[in-house]
Amino acid sequence: MVSTNTAALEARARRAAKRVGLIALKSRRRRGTIDNLGGFQLIEPRSNKIVAGERLDLTAEDVVGLCRES
Repeated sequence: MVSTNTAALEARARRAAKRVGLIALKSRRRRGTIDNLGGFQLIEPRSNKIVAGERLDLTAEDVVGLCRES
């Protein structure tokens, strides 16, 4: 079960991405594969291109930080 703090932080990351026009996509698959590290990806929705986190390796804190820089 996901703790309240973790869920709140993930929601904050999604909102931060939305504010700058991106989508924060969280992996829903099992962690540990070579291309899926269980974290977030930032996607530009118009072109469907990955902006950051190609290997789903961003944490929620990373997403918030990258969105602040944008």
